[in-house]
Amino acid sequence: MDEQLINPTLQKFRTEFKEEPEHIFLSPGRINIIGEHVDYSDGFVLPAAIDKYICFAVRRRPQTNLCRIIAKDLGEEYTFDVTKEVKPVQQMWMNYILGVFRQLLQQEKPFCGMDIVFSSTVPMGSGLSSSAALECGFAYILNELFDLRLSKKEIAVIGQKSEHTFAGVQCGIMDQFASVFGKEDKVIMLDCHSLEHQYFDADLKGYSLLLFDSCVKHTHLTSGYNERRKDVEHGKKVLWKNFPEIEKFRDFTLAMLDHVREEMGSISYKRCLYILKEIQRVEMATKAISEGNIEYLGTLLTETHAGLSTEFEVSCEELDFLVENTLQQEGVLGARMMGGGFGGCSINLIQEDKAEEVIKNISKKYLESFNIQMKVYQVKISDGIKEYTNEYII
Repeated sequence: MDEQLINPTLQKFRTEFKEEPEHIFLSPGRINIIGEHVDYSDGFVLPAAIDKYICFAVRRRPQTNLCRIIAKDLGEEYTFDVTKEVKPVQQMWMNYILGVFRQLLQQEKPFCGMDIVFSSTVPMGSGLSSSAALECGFAYILNELFDLRLSKKEIAVIGQKSEHTFAGVQCGIMDQFASVFGKEDKVIMLDCHSLEHQYFDADLKGYSLLLFDSCVKHTHLTSGYNERRKDVEHGKKVLWKNFPEIEKFRDFTLAMLDHVREEMGSISYKRCLYILKEIQRVEMATKAISEGNIEYLGTLLTETHAGLSTEFEVSCEELDFLVENTLQQEGVLGARMMGGGFGGCSINLIQEDKAEEVIKNISKKYLESFNIQMKVYQVKISDGIKEYTNEYII
């Protein structure tokens, strides 16, 4: 496990609280192979937890009602009373935590004070869902420390509701689900309507998934994300008005969509067109992975980026540049932007023995064009949230 993350978190806890933590928990970020922006539209997604984590060092304080949380990487801390109602605060990172706590406080669960230090190797703002790792990691901690007997599914839903209520992002369930349910070397095909899921072996046959971080985060992510949801919801209303017999959005056909195009309007039409095609791509991608057809998987990734850029319009100049230039490199099967959009990472399917040359070439081109040093994350598919139980005292 990542000692470069665990040991500094542990040392910070000792320095601040003069004691050993009782527990250390690891909550992973995630990648999404394919299925972007469909998790709030009854679609399928194909995420996986990765070996980038938020590490929490934790100790219960039965003698107090105060919970003191230190964000080591940010150099910030926050203290709240576990017996009192909580509200959103100025520190956005804390809102993910408080949103989780409020839901459990409303259920009249018994809590006492806690000391918590957390640190992370999940890069913030890169589309690897550090927010879901924080939300679900905290829910998992409370579940373990206070024997709340929450199911994994309940933890994921609590994390999602925290994002809705305290962070103001109307996200789907995918990020939280992947952080909780991840398995090493497995991708998850998740039905976002029923939350039924299947695991598939992530055998990429000599290819790797590399993330190229654009290192930009355009300020309209939250507003743009919520606007896209409104566009889609408008389109859904028009579709169901005309085809009330259809039960799930994913069961509408492209012919049905074309039939109501004028009534729906051009914007909602484009949004819904992308989502219906993306849902189909996820099913084809799952089939490609299960059959070992990695070349076709790459083609589908590239098709997704085109849709995200031109139909859903959540890409940006930097991401389009990264994808376009990466696809021109030898040994690249596919590339696309990943995450909510307007910045963050591209995910790239690259032949392992060509990866170093691709990274070198794209880094150079990106620096020359934008004067930004691109970051590269080589990730492995990992387990979901868990307690770190090995001997960690150093």
